[in-house]
Amino acid sequence: MSDNNKIPFNEDNYTHNIERNNERRLDRRGFMKTLVGAAGVFAVSSLPWGAVAAKELMDLGDKEYPLKKITDVSNLPIGDAVEFKFPSEHDDAILIRLAENKYVAYQNACTHLRCPVFWVKEEGEMICPCHHGKFDVETGAPTAGPPRRPLPEIKVKVENGAIYAERVKRYET
Repeated sequence: MSDNNKIPFNEDNYTHNIERNNERRLDRRGFMKTLVGAAGVFAVSSLPWGAVAAKELMDLGDKEYPLKKITDVSNLPIGDAVEFKFPSEHDDAILIRLAENKYVAYQNACTHLRCPVFWVKEEGEMICPCHHGKFDVETGAPTAGPPRRPLPEIKVKVENGAIYAERVKRYET
C-alpha cells in the first residue's frame, strides 16, 4: 500500500473527528427543559392570533349587516330558490320559498368541505353533490352524508314586496 492510500488514523477508532471537549451533553432533564421552553415560546407567540380568532368567533353569533335585497316576492314562486351573495360578494347563499309567507336562507357552502349545496325541489332537500351530504331545508341541519354541522342560517325579512337578507346566524347563543 502506498503512502497516499494509507488511512491517517487508527481504523478501529471511528470517532476520530469528534472533539468531545466541545460536545454539549443533553440528558433527559435538559431535553425536557428545551421542549417546555419551545412550547412556551410557541404558546406566547400564538396568543395574539388566538385572541383575534376568539373575538371573531364571539362576534359571529348574530352579526348585523346592512340589509341586502335578494329579490322581489313576485319573482320567487313557492318551492323555488334563488342564489345570492351575503354577507359579502364572496359568500354564496341560497333563498328558498317554502310557502306563501315562509322563506329560509342559508350560506350554501357545505359544512363538510365547502362544496356548493343545491336545492332539489323535486326531492324537497338541499344536497351537496361532493360526498352525498343532505340538509334539512327547514333547519339547515345535516340529515345524511359526512356533514356534522348545520348550514349557517341567514335571517331574512319581507318588506314592501321584496325579500332582504339582514344577518347571519352562525352559532346558537
